[in-house]
Amino acid sequence: MMIIIMGLPGAGKTTVLDGAKKLHPEYTHLNYGTLMFEIAREKFKIENRDQIRTLDAKQQKAVQAAVGKRLAKEKGKVILDTHCSVLNPQKGFYLPGLPYSLLKGLSVDMLVLITGDIEEIAARRSNDPSRARAANKDEIMAHDQHNRMLIAAYSALSGAPVKIIVNRNGKADEAVKELSAVL
Repeated sequence: MMIIIMGLPGAGKTTVLDGAKKLHPEYTHLNYGTLMFEIAREKFKIENRDQIRTLDAKQQKAVQAAVGKRLAKEKGKVILDTHCSVLNPQKGFYLPGLPYSLLKGLSVDMLVLITGDIEEIAARRSNDPSRARAANKDEIMAHDQHNRMLIAAYSALSGAPVKIIVNRNGKADEAVKELSAVL
């Protein structure tokens, strides 16, 4: 069983997942970005996760293919933590987080998109000095809209249903309960 949890950077995906993991220890939690970073660090000598976005599309696709092979081997109850799409800030393009070449090799039971109020996400990004993320509200809104279109496509391609969870400031416990109900 594989449930894929996606969200915009700053939507609170990690916070919601951490809460749900405490309630559901039977799931193996895999972070797609961590898997990508491990491979990209070895292949392309990048130094941090945020640099994945700066790789060109061909390099990112090569890394995604390697991650897809690893994920296809997973057994049992798995939560895959990833992004619906990745914005390359230098080039201004979105790369799908789950390209069809990867998605078709996985058996997906549910797709979950964690999102939030655009202003709240912008504030969270501005207040997180540990990451290099844009806090422009128009860019965040465009990215969120793109993700909503992509998750619909991922659902059509995989046959998996979609759940959208809105994580509001100060109400992460409600988002955790919604995700827990899916698990």
